[in-house]
Amino acid sequence: MTRPLRICFVAYRGNMRCGGQGIYLWFLARELAKLGHQLDVLVGPPYPDPMPFARSVRELPNEQYWAGWFARDRAAMFGGGDPLRVFRPLNFYELAASYLGFLPEPFAFSLRALGAVKRRLAAGEHWDVVHDVQCLGWGILGIRALGLPVVSTIHHPLSVDRRASFVRDRNLREAIGTMAFYPIGMQSTVARRIERVFTSSEASAREIQRDFGVRRERLCMVANGVDTALYSPDPDVARDPAEILCVGRASDPNKGVVNLVEALARLPETVRLTLVDDDHPDNEARKRARALGCASRVHLAGRVPTEQLLHFYRRAALVVVPSRYEGFGLPAAEAMACGTPVVATAAGALPEVVRTGGGGTLVPVDDPPALAHGIAALLDRPERRAELGARGRRGIVEAYSWPRIAAATAEAYVEAIAERRGRPASTTTSARVGARRASQSSARSAASAAPAGIPSTRRLQPGRPHASESPSTVSSSSHSDACSRIRPSS
Repeated sequence: MTRPLRICFVAYRGNMRCGGQGIYLWFLARELAKLGHQLDVLVGPPYPDPMPFARSVRELPNEQYWAGWFARDRAAMFGGGDPLRVFRPLNFYELAASYLGFLPEPFAFSLRALGAVKRRLAAGEHWDVVHDVQCLGWGILGIRALGLPVVSTIHHPLSVDRRASFVRDRNLREAIGTMAFYPIGMQSTVARRIERVFTSSEASAREIQRDFGVRRERLCMVANGVDTALYSPDPDVARDPAEILCVGRASDPNKGVVNLVEALARLPETVRLTLVDDDHPDNEARKRARALGCASRVHLAGRVPTEQLLHFYRRAALVVVPSRYEGFGLPAAEAMACGTPVVATAAGALPEVVRTGGGGTLVPVDDPPALAHGIAALLDRPERRAELGARGRRGIVEAYSWPRIAAATAEAYVEAIAERRGRPASTTTSARVGARRASQSSARSAASAAPAGIPSTRRLQPGRPHASESPSTVSSSSHSDACSRIRPSS
């Protein structure tokens, strides 16, 4: 007899406005609940919007001393509340690590999550699987040691952010700080020792395999999703034929926003850029636009609510994603879902997303003249923009709608559960020969370890739902079936 899964999410940042991991957490949890699964969420600040579909949401504290330290805002670090709270062990660790130049957040959150899980288990709680959202702190291995199967989603490894930081560094001291700041050793070790690592693109899979040393067979391709009911065209919103839109932080070299400003300077003066990014005097895009003489054509919208972002997507003639790397490229997918064509660089996962959606064109990376040419080619052809917009909407609905992503994720959970039940208890790492043999043995025994009465399943790929299955069915399968396999690069 099939039954819903009991899933515990752990996410060290939960708010949708703090990045892709908050969006991923909220929408995936909502869709899994719609499929009948029971969810508990352990989450750190900034906390998510209300999640009424979850059985429980436990907000774990995090003083985030590192943010105040690096911003040199001592008042923000210690203002409000009990001044002695800094001497609590984990708080003191966070403060000391921030002083030494480390990012303490993933490790500290993981220990708090481990404590919360232990207390809930001692009180009689039960979960089938724990889903970590890109924390990968040492406490995650502690959760696994309690007997719980653990999977983690990595949108891209922190090594990508570290390489981008090196680009930004101006001297040896800053480069040494970059080396110390990112907890890549911890995260890569944890990633190699859990049941599965979910990722959303072939590009991210290659980075995780190369930089974190995760074996290819431990990687599971489960794409990010888009709320295609929310992100949708609106015929009542008139398109502005001279407006291009970009959603990205100019302070992040990976986003390539400065290249877009340089491309804008090459376009006719009637073309305007709306940039969804912090509106402050030192914004890199604003400074570059001033130097190039096109500042009056750049509108910094700040951080906007979802309703305003939707209006921007629907109003723009096209959306530009000028990134130097993307683990998925959510703005490209959201734009296509809104029926807006995309001009994107051929960076990271963007070729996968744009070609799957079918609603955009690709240009070379780090090439402002080519980017300007790609933008101009679409601005001059309104019929082509309309054609790409309609095609992109269809492609995103077929490939990346959240119900399909949630169904694929649930299948991958069952696979991880079955493998963990078939694995010898002494196996703790995928880095040893013994673990390799245990993994092979587990794969052979996975079917017999699955809950009784759960049928086998076919491969679930983006855009190809199981027509014969009801939404609440969870099925057991071999690894090659439940996950879209990570294929070697051609």
